Parts: sequence; C-alpha cells; structure tokens
Amino acid sequence: MIYNWKKSALIVTDVALACYLFLAVTAFNKPDDQQAVCTQVDINIQDSKVDGFLGVDEIKQQLTKAKIFPQGQPMKQIDVRKIEEAIRKNPFVETAECYKTQGGHIRINLTQRLPVVRVKALNGEDYYVDAHGQVMPNTRYVSDLVIATGHISRAYAQKKLARLGSFILKSPLWHHQIEQLNVLEDGTVEVVPRIGDHIVYLGSPVNIQRKLNRLEKFYRYGLSEAGWNKYSYINLEFDNQIICKKRKKGNKNI
Repeated sequence: MIYNWKKSALIVTDVALACYLFLAVTAFNKPDDQQAVCTQVDINIQDSKVDGFLGVDEIKQQLTKAKIFPQGQPMKQIDVRKIEEAIRKNPFVETAECYKTQGGHIRINLTQRLPVVRVKALNGEDYYVDAHGQVMPNTRYVSDLVIATGHISRAYAQKKLARLGSFILKSPLWHHQIEQLNVLEDGTVEVVPRIGDHIVYLGSPVNIQRKLNRLEKFYRYGLSEAGWNKYSYINLEFDNQIICKKRKKGNKNI
C-alpha cells in the first residue's frame, strides 16, 4: 500500500487549524470578558489653544443627557461610533474619535473649533466666528478674543472678519494690542487699541499685514517719540503713508 504523505500532512494541518480556532474563540469569549464593564472614560481635548472654551465636564454632560455615557456600561454594548456621532453635534467640536482599550477603559480624543473673533453686531446678533469662517453660537465662556462691532452681516463676518481675526490671534503684538474692531456702514474697519487714546482706520480689510506692519513701525519710531496720546485718529488706508489727526488740530501727513 502506498502511503500518501501529502494527504496526511494536509489532514494534520486542518486539524491543527481547527484546534487553534477553537482555542482562540474560547479565549476571546471568556465569561469575564463578556461581563466586563467600562470602569473609566478618558476624555482628551487636544490643541486647546483657547483654553477652557470646550471642557471635559461639558462632554460628559452631553453624553449623559443623550444616555450614552459609557462608564458602568458593559463593554460589549458600548457603541463607540454612536458616541462619536453624538459628540460631533457639539458646535464647538472639530473632530471626535472614540475607541475601547484594555482594562475596561474608553478613550475619547477631541479637537475643538477655534474661534478667532467675537461678533456683537448692531443688528443684535452675538456669536463667534472660527478660523474656517464658520459661525459658532454664543457661550457663557469669556475668551480673550478681539470683539467686532458695528454694521456686520454674517456673510461679512465669515468672509472678512474671519481672516482679520485669524491674523490678529496669531500675532503676539496685535493680539495684545487690538481690543476691538468697528465695522462702518461702508464695510471699512476701525481699530480700537488697548494702549493709546486714538482710533486706527484700516479702510477696507485687505492687505492687513502690510498695513499693520506700517503701524508697528509708526508705533516704534513715531509715537514713542511724539507720545501715545498726541493723535486722535491714525489712517492706514493708503499705501506708503500714514495720515494722522492731532487731538486738537487739523490733519497731519506723516
């Protein structure tokens, strides 16, 4: 009789594979694992540039209100995708990722939308605009952002003020120096500084970096000598010149 070694080897392999699958299924379905509950929820808010604008407690309350806060729930019944979808409904959340870890832990990683300007328009609207030009609702949180007032439509805020607010927020100098933006009826912009008793007129909100670079030089080499309260109005609208109005006299070209 001729012994078929190939056939025997194939049978042995099949038996070994079946044993492995049986042991694997048994190992991953232990009663303890099936009955495990979530013992801890770790919420990590990343890139928190505006500290406190979105808080861990707020996320917990949101999930609790939706009756899907996972702590104390059986791990096998926790739907991480449902948790992600619920968190993304928060208007201050940019991205949300939720997953299970060993030891009965649930990990939630968030990034938040960053507001760059607060709008308090003459029409009574009060809201934030983020770096992408998206409107964010008002909140009780008081952030250290420039406030824009005046004749502001939502389209103007999203297209014009978002870029201007982003530039100011990224600049250590102007973030601390510019307190308020006032939009006039024709869409031009005035700046109210924190230091100095004067108003800065930007004109149309274009070429902002170039205009503010001229203002920085004027602050350093002009007002530092003449005094911060010598002028009441500083006009940056035109290229290559700054037009200043003295507090008690007529205009003066610099």
